[in-house]
Amino acid sequence: MITPNNMNKRTQYAFFWVFLALLLAGACAKDGGYYDPTSINKHFNGDTYAYLKSQPGVYDSLIQVIDRLELASTLRDSNITLFALTNESFQLAINNLNNIRFLADKPSEYLSTINYEHLDTMLTQYIIRGKYPTDSMLLQDGVGLTAVRYGYPMHAKLAHTTSSGFREGGPATIDFSDTKRSQFRRNWITTTTGSINVETDNAFVHVVNSDHVFGFDDFISRLTYMPPPPNLFFTVGGTWSTERENSGGPNAIEAAQFAFDSNRETKFFLNDFNGVWLQFELNEPTVAGAYTITSANDLPERDPIDWNVQGSHDGENWVTIDSRSGEIFEERFQLKVYRINNEVAYKFYRLNVLRNRSGGAFQVADWTMNAPDNTQEQ
Repeated sequence: MITPNNMNKRTQYAFFWVFLALLLAGACAKDGGYYDPTSINKHFNGDTYAYLKSQPGVYDSLIQVIDRLELASTLRDSNITLFALTNESFQLAINNLNNIRFLADKPSEYLSTINYEHLDTMLTQYIIRGKYPTDSMLLQDGVGLTAVRYGYPMHAKLAHTTSSGFREGGPATIDFSDTKRSQFRRNWITTTTGSINVETDNAFVHVVNSDHVFGFDDFISRLTYMPPPPNLFFTVGGTWSTERENSGGPNAIEAAQFAFDSNRETKFFLNDFNGVWLQFELNEPTVAGAYTITSANDLPERDPIDWNVQGSHDGENWVTIDSRSGEIFEERFQLKVYRINNEVAYKFYRLNVLRNRSGGAFQVADWTMNAPDNTQEQ
């Protein structure tokens, strides 16, 4: 027999199970096994420079550098994509730099005093020609970008973080890369974004994560770099020669002449490498107190690793003035300066490359012989 008490209990149980079913259905609908958010599509009514100004305490350092480099008009008038750096990115870079300068007993540097040319080429990597929302980065290989000054190549690719235990199931981010002018991704330096697709009247703004150090990996190396003394090949002049030429001949795009042009973006390349010498005859005998070798654009296994440098008065009888073994170029386009203990004025200088890192091909971007100075050997 159904009593009012039984009816109330059955009704309560029924409501409980209905409520539980709705709760579970709602939870599944919310998660779905992964997180698939929409892009952050914010529009700011104004230009990009005004947008940065509207965020006090976030982009103060970026604005300071933009003003110093006279880039405000670019951010106001040009169609661009800005990978915006927060104050933290500049603070990390400055702190790292000044820690090293302190150990070297050198005065601190600040954004207002750092070398203008270095600051210019590093910052403009983050300002891209043209408007690139994330929709333009959907290709598997991403999209190549061009910096607003100097045509420097950068790269961006849309990525997703992990969420709910599913790989690439989380929010969209951008992998933003300094390509180092290399076609090989292993040579690139990559950072990621936080906020994306902030649209202004003339640009898209993607905000770089605050743990990124301004300048990618170049900031400290550039600002602590000690340039080599004057290049004798240019200051004294003379004639170069080589033991063996590129297979395409002396006018090939990777011929030996490009090892002497002081342009790191050109190179001398050889297949079937088993040693080679490069030689320079100066217009007059001159003392060399240093020399430089610059790594080329790709494939580190092609780099020289063992070599010696010789001097001669007549081009026939040679004296070894420096020898190196096991040298490694950690980066592409890396110039290394080698100071030598030489007080003799030679007319001929020769670089004998004895071994590359591995494989059958060799490359070098540049070799120079340089005047003496008082700097200690590196």
